Amino acid sequence: MVIAIDGPAGAGKSTVSRAVAERLGFTYLDTGAMYRAVALASAERDAAPAEVAEEIDIEVGDQVLLDGRDVTAEIRTPAVSEGASQVARDPGVRAALVRKQQALLETGDWVAEGRDIATVVAPDAHVKVFLFASPEARAKRRAEELGAPYEQVLAEQRERDRRDATAERSITEPAADAVPVDTTGLSLDEVVDQIVVLAVEAKEIGA
Repeated sequence: MVIAIDGPAGAGKSTVSRAVAERLGFTYLDTGAMYRAVALASAERDAAPAEVAEEIDIEVGDQVLLDGRDVTAEIRTPAVSEGASQVARDPGVRAALVRKQQALLETGDWVAEGRDIATVVAPDAHVKVFLFASPEARAKRRAEELGAPYEQVLAEQRERDRRDATAERSITEPAADAVPVDTTGLSLDEVVDQIVVLAVEAKEIGA
């Protein structure tokens, strides 16, 4: 079974996806970490991101390994975050990583998250969820996560949202068959409970 969790930055995708995977005993696939790994490797090698995406080996899980090297902390820096946003706009990078992600999802039970996971990577996912929240709530969470000033994070988020809305990707709108979940006023457990119910129902009807 594949559970695809989509939504904008700061909506809670990573936290929720990890918790859902743990609750159900599924494997967690953080597609954003793969883009971050490409951004890091491209900067280190001074090479074209699309070329790097084809060549490197990325393992995602509790740790993120880039050609066997633990880069879990390195890919979370602000510089790599910005680089990931840039490389994600490269069609060559997206094509390479989508192939890698689809190969992973062919077998086993997965909770896969990313901003285009349900529309591009796993359009046939058994459960699709689109998380969203108010811009203020998203920025507050992100600021707390990064230890950065709220106003700065809110401004950067608005710019990223603007850029994403004009990108040639379907990353700001949910898949037609996704279940929307507004996380603004919900606790983590409340959001996880909703998704687990969807997974159980899908299993019962033969997913």
